[in-house]
Amino acid sequence: MDLRVFTEPQQGATYDDLLAIARTAEAAGYDAFFRSDHFLAMGDGDGLPGPTDAWTTLAGLARETRTIRLGTLVTSATFRHPGVLAVQVAQVDQMSGGRVELGLGSGWYEAEHRAYGIPFPDVRERFDRYAEQLAVVTGLLGTSAGETFSFTGDHYELSDSPALPRPVQQPVPVVVGGGGKRRTPALAARYASEFNLPFGSVEDVRTQFGRVRAACEQAGRDARELTWSSALVVCVGRDDAEVARRAAAIGRDVEELRANGLAGTPDEVVEKIGRYSAVGSQRTYCQFLDLGDLDHVELVAERVMPQVTAL
Repeated sequence: MDLRVFTEPQQGATYDDLLAIARTAEAAGYDAFFRSDHFLAMGDGDGLPGPTDAWTTLAGLARETRTIRLGTLVTSATFRHPGVLAVQVAQVDQMSGGRVELGLGSGWYEAEHRAYGIPFPDVRERFDRYAEQLAVVTGLLGTSAGETFSFTGDHYELSDSPALPRPVQQPVPVVVGGGGKRRTPALAARYASEFNLPFGSVEDVRTQFGRVRAACEQAGRDARELTWSSALVVCVGRDDAEVARRAAAIGRDVEELRANGLAGTPDEVVEKIGRYSAVGSQRTYCQFLDLGDLDHVELVAERVMPQVTAL
């Protein structure tokens, strides 16, 4: 089991805030720093000082970190043309020396689309576009030197693209996730190097992993080629008072977090992660919601990480 840092900067964070937590995560030994791809705060927060663009952020971090992997959980297919996205991913992969991972999803938050004038089709069209984006982006990123890439779909058409620039990694890891019962597993079986189920219970993870494994078998793919992961809000304290303080800082109830996230003392959180490991999860994205609490990031690395690496 490896641990990754996962952030939601649309709730209110500057680039410097993200740089601080990414560098802290790198120094503490986390496997990766990931961020969401959103332009509008959710819930009651005002989102000040405003959103930061995911791929602009990762480009900066690519030059200001050295070893930690960098990625999105997940980039919205509604925000960028797949050809442009492939150029961005390849460039940031070059800038980082081959440390980028692309999480790609269909897009779901209608309010941010309205707020920034981004078209928001119905769910069927969004998913159709998402499927074509996976085909285009992975096709462009995987095109060999001297070859070109063409694609004709219902929503996107590319003709004899030189597929430049080329990423350092071949292939660039692609994360597909979500709880869809049919199309999501099929797309994961076809395109993903990692499947992620965010914010699900242990039983949810067991069930969805089973669907993806079945889709892999149907597609003739060895499910062992995929990495299997979950993502959960983390709220860890050295004692109950520290747990309560951290829960209050993010506006959450301790018992709700214990039920639905990774909350409690380090030993409690290790036990909870072990339950996810038992149903096949190999990687946990720890969602830190208070990005100014760098001690929290370090505490999880010091007291949780050494106990779960052997799972």
